[in-house]
Amino acid sequence: MESNTKAQESYRVLYTPGSEGQTFTGEIIEKKSRFIANVRKVESEEEAVAFIEEMKKHYYDARHNCSAFVIGTRGELTRCSDDGEPSGTAGRPMLEVLLGSEIRGIAAVVTRYFGGTLLGTGGLMRAYTQALQEALKHCPTAMMKYGKRIQIDTDYNGIGKILYFMGQQGLTQESSEYTDKVRIVVLVPGEEADHFCKEVTELTAGRSKLEVLEEVFYPVPEK
Repeated sequence: MESNTKAQESYRVLYTPGSEGQTFTGEIIEKKSRFIANVRKVESEEEAVAFIEEMKKHYYDARHNCSAFVIGTRGELTRCSDDGEPSGTAGRPMLEVLLGSEIRGIAAVVTRYFGGTLLGTGGLMRAYTQALQEALKHCPTAMMKYGKRIQIDTDYNGIGKILYFMGQQGLTQESSEYTDKVRIVVLVPGEEADHFCKEVTELTAGRSKLEVLEEVFYPVPEK
């Protein structure tokens, strides 16, 4: 029952393995005003605020640097700012775009260079929304899935059967240690963990020792 509950808690994130701090950008032009959107993965409100300040310094000569962010696996913390634009025309529409993407742990800043023509309330809302949507098109994402990291101790007669079964299930070992016995560690989706342990035990006629090391959320890249 726990696995089913946990599985429902899967959430979407920006997928930036090995490149933390990477920024994704999109840009549109609306009646000569330039809207530049920058998006980054963040883990906390402090990181989000630091990113916003970084963008403000980078685009120091822009009229507006509007922002929004969503923190927490369930989007528990949200903030947005119009940064001088008419109330509700920038930050809130941006936040709605982020919430609609269902990406968690994300911050966005849309910078506007004024082109001399007033856009009106509706025009501003569309422009800030479209600029952010353009940036999100370039963002790789992953679903954070609930799983269990399982350690298996077995003998040399059993390892071949286990590895073959893992291949059938699309699972790969995270680590292995070959001494007088074999020890491997594998990450198994939470809803499959009980079945996996039962099958491994049966395949090796009870000669394998299985231990759940920890429960984790792990990224599954989306196409």
